[in-house]
Amino acid sequence: MTKLHIKKGDEVVVITGKDAGTQGKVIAADPKNGKVMVEKVAMVHKHQKPTQANPQGGIMNKEAFIDASNVMIYCNKCKKGVRTRKEDGVRVCVKCGAKID
Repeated sequence: MTKLHIKKGDEVVVITGKDAGTQGKVIAADPKNGKVMVEKVAMVHKHQKPTQANPQGGIMNKEAFIDASNVMIYCNKCKKGVRTRKEDGVRVCVKCGAKID
């Protein structure tokens, strides 16, 4: 298993791709494939059959996974995406030293 620098619930900034500069919360993380799902980023169309829960069916918009290397953790103190390091088991901003966890 590969370890990611990002966890579910983290606030992140997308640094590359069509959604570069977009900020959002991580909905899901897939460490095995090195991917994360960020809310309102990498929206795709999903065709769904009618079901009891959704009798209309149709084309739905949902988030897709993007590579974890394309996002950086957002630091509230620096107001931008930053790299992190571990200090006593806690992730901290490399620039200002603010705690991320």
